[in-house]
Amino acid sequence: MTSIDHITLEVADASAAERFYSVAFGLGDRVRVRASDAPTSGFRGYTMSITVAQPADVKAYVDSAVAAGATVIKPVTASLWGVGATVQAPDGAIWKIATSAKKNTGPATRRPESVVLLLGAEDVKASKQFYADRGFPVGKSFGSYVQFDLKDSPVQLGLYKRRALAKDAGVPEDGDGSHRIVIGGGSDSVVDPDGFAWEAGAV
Repeated sequence: MTSIDHITLEVADASAAERFYSVAFGLGDRVRVRASDAPTSGFRGYTMSITVAQPADVKAYVDSAVAAGATVIKPVTASLWGVGATVQAPDGAIWKIATSAKKNTGPATRRPESVVLLLGAEDVKASKQFYADRGFPVGKSFGSYVQFDLKDSPVQLGLYKRRALAKDAGVPEDGDGSHRIVIGGGSDSVVDPDGFAWEAGAV
């Protein structure tokens, strides 16, 4: 359980979601979908992030996502740390696209440097310990944020205080019901302290 092979998003319309993710982000098997009618409302407690090399790539991903049906939560904006934007997929998942670079170095591409799952934790210390006990090496850890060092994992993992994660995403923190996400990795099925489910990554 030290790698995330893929993320499965539970959606109302699997065919529509497959089309959206293929056109919007083109991440292949890293993002999968399956039909679910599990009740959910408001913030689902996580965000997905795509980190890219330059600002033009941020805009390229946002443009393709919006063209495929996403809604902009935060438009492409420069800040002290770089350039980023946040969009919401038609299925409700929140995606952040960001780069630490402030200037373009070439033509825009849609090649991700990394794909990151950020889980909102009520008790970051307890959730960090849960994953550390299962072999996840901690890369960075400060205050309400933890980034695990998963080396060549197709999807990286981080923890953030739930309230702070919602604020960063630009949405209210209120929400309940299903997270509508299942994490594929390792050989066991477990549920973390915040209710995020893992299932065996083998297919």
